[in-house]
Amino acid sequence: MDLMQLMQERYSCRKFEERPVGRDVIERILEAGRVAPTAHNEQPQRILVIDEKETLAALDRCTKCRFGAPAALLVCYDKTACWHRARYDNAPSGEVDVGIVTTHMMLMAASLGVGTTWVMHFDPAAVRTEFSLPENFVPTAILVMGYPAADAAPAPAHSEKKAMDELVFDNKF
Repeated sequence: MDLMQLMQERYSCRKFEERPVGRDVIERILEAGRVAPTAHNEQPQRILVIDEKETLAALDRCTKCRFGAPAALLVCYDKTACWHRARYDNAPSGEVDVGIVTTHMMLMAASLGVGTTWVMHFDPAAVRTEFSLPENFVPTAILVMGYPAADAAPAPAHSEKKAMDELVFDNKF
């Protein structure tokens, strides 16, 4: 499958088989995140693998959006390790970096037959407490993952895409 086809066919999976995602598969997914580009190559991502009964229960106390997935990746950035646009507004790159890293991992998972859903609907304070995150780690995304159930399907609006001219503009106002 070529990359465009993979991106078009990948969907947010909300129904999973009970079988675990093997550590070898998780390591391949993590490697995709490790090689992702980050601002100034600072690599501020900090990723927690959640695939044990106790840690999955802790995750359930932070979000209702696990959907029974047997594994998840908590993707944070380290505030002390990310690049800042210092000369202008000092904006940190952490959230953008996590977005790139998480996208790489999500696409790698899809290429390995692992379904994912990118979850942003979670309580950051609960995540910080449940997983004893250091103060400098900012929880940004949760990538729940597992093998799609036989009856898993994209949400009805999955294939509804805006026209290109609604999304792309030029400076001829």
